[in-house]
Amino acid sequence: MILTDSNIQISKLVSQLKRHEGYRNRPYEDTTGNLTIGYGRNLDSHGIHKDEAELMLQNDIVKAIERLERYPWWEELGEARQRALADMIFNLGSAGFAGFKRMIAAISRCDYDTAADEMLDSQWARQVGRRSEYIANLMKQGDPN
Repeated sequence: MILTDSNIQISKLVSQLKRHEGYRNRPYEDTTGNLTIGYGRNLDSHGIHKDEAELMLQNDIVKAIERLERYPWWEELGEARQRALADMIFNLGSAGFAGFKRMIAAISRCDYDTAADEMLDSQWARQVGRRSEYIANLMKQGDPN
């Protein structure tokens, strides 16, 4: 639904709601105990719409790739290996990913088998199971020739 045909001036309502609700970028409990985020979005009652989740996913992917672009070897990797690492940093966050020092060193040497082994020899791999196996396989195999 697009807010157009109404007697309400939407821009004034938006300003009013922003002023009254305030903005919070992290979930919090409102005065009635509901999990809330943003400008008063009641997550317990309303959750998020799929299109909102898609937008959040796209934004998070951009952030993950921006973090990986800081590594000097990033641009030299093929698409499959980039995708593997983007999936991994998306899941772990920057600090968690940076903890994979031996994996990162192996990638910098183009030793993708060792990098994959380092992925699999971790608490992360035990936590995410098949996801880690898939990602490690992408690292080992790379892009098909």
